[in-house]
Amino acid sequence: MASGNPAFSNEVFANYDQVYGASPSTAMTVQGTVGKTFALLAILSATAIWSWNASSQGQLQPVIFPASMIGGFILAMITIARPSVSPWTAPLYAAFEGVFLGTLSFLIETKLHQKYPGIALQAVSMTCGTLFCMLFVYGSGLIKVTDRLRAGIIGATGAICLVYLVSMILSFFHVSVPFLHDATPIGIGFSLFVVGLAAFNLLLDFDFIERGARASAPKYMEWYGAFGLMVTLVWLYLEILRLLRKLQDRR
Repeated sequence: MASGNPAFSNEVFANYDQVYGASPSTAMTVQGTVGKTFALLAILSATAIWSWNASSQGQLQPVIFPASMIGGFILAMITIARPSVSPWTAPLYAAFEGVFLGTLSFLIETKLHQKYPGIALQAVSMTCGTLFCMLFVYGSGLIKVTDRLRAGIIGATGAICLVYLVSMILSFFHVSVPFLHDATPIGIGFSLFVVGLAAFNLLLDFDFIERGARASAPKYMEWYGAFGLMVTLVWLYLEILRLLRKLQDRR
């Protein structure tokens, strides 16, 4: 039972219920993961605000933006490969992603050929709203995470990743995929679909964390679970930002 999130592979919690027979003080809990998720969100928010303010005052060195993007990606790969280091890498990942998202949001609002005032706050509000809505949907059992639903979401997520990969390769040859960037009805519909898919990935993340707690995974997996949830939230924010840009371009 895997998640569409690459951080939550099927093997991560395998046999933890047998290896760790787990006293509550040394085992992963849902409550502990929630607390660490809020800690990572606080770190991300703090660095995002810092990078936004530094950018607005012209004090942010140009190299910091690509460095934060590349650094966040490297930290994510390290964390996925070695979950045991997540208590150290997850906070660093959140810090790097905060700098990246804060700088990117500032550039989109003020520096592009067409400015998008207020778009970052809208995207943050919609991301938070989506998170709590999907948490309610999951907690209330309105949508059950079945094997069929899980397979559908994972398959669709893989297809979207393939589309983005092809788009990146084509960009090296100065070829763009129109519906990824253009504010056409097809482009807006595609972004709506991807935002919805990212939101449904949150359901798989919640389910994965709950199963990890039931399997008595080691305590450090709370950080790993929080990290995996952050990966989905960052993706969701970026896709909402893309969608809002397209909608404003249509006006």
